[in-house]
Amino acid sequence: MNTDAIYEYLERIANLLRTDVRRTGIGNGLQPVQLEALHYLGRCNRYSNTPVAVAEFLGLTKGTVSQTLGVLEANHLIEKQADAKDRRVVHLRLTEAGAHVVAESIPPQVLKSAFDGLSATEAGEVLGVLDWVLRRLQQANGLKTFGACKTCRHHLLEAGGGRRCGLTTEALSEVDAEQLCREHGHPAQAREDAY
Repeated sequence: MNTDAIYEYLERIANLLRTDVRRTGIGNGLQPVQLEALHYLGRCNRYSNTPVAVAEFLGLTKGTVSQTLGVLEANHLIEKQADAKDRRVVHLRLTEAGAHVVAESIPPQVLKSAFDGLSATEAGEVLGVLDWVLRRLQQANGLKTFGACKTCRHHLLEAGGGRRCGLTTEALSEVDAEQLCREHGHPAQAREDAY
């Protein structure tokens, strides 16, 4: 396998996307990392909207993320909320202004333009390959997957159509099922853990 060529493609794609996102972020007075934090917070669930989870997702230090979140809070793009059960835990939520910035910035226009007109089959093939690459990279690096709740080994469907997290035993909504979770584990991982 020619990993050099694969790297070149992925690196160039990432740079093109970052350039477009950077342009949009600067237009809103934000650095790329601040926009990435906003984007994450707009997609994560109630178990994953803490400063520690943001740091894990972005692969940054707690100090860097603390500064980033401070800027976002000062610009009224996020708000902090103490956990109802444990007052030491802080949850972060997008404000209406923060959600607006994310909606106008991500996905970047260059990506929308590039994939405009793909058939459903072509789009499915692209997504399948990207999903495969992401999973392999996460496995190779031992990183948390931060996947959608509904694709997790802990996600349980109950009789009557309800949903529950097998890890926390809490009920989940349809919205929860679509959001990213830091405790996410692929179903295949459950089989691997059993050995």
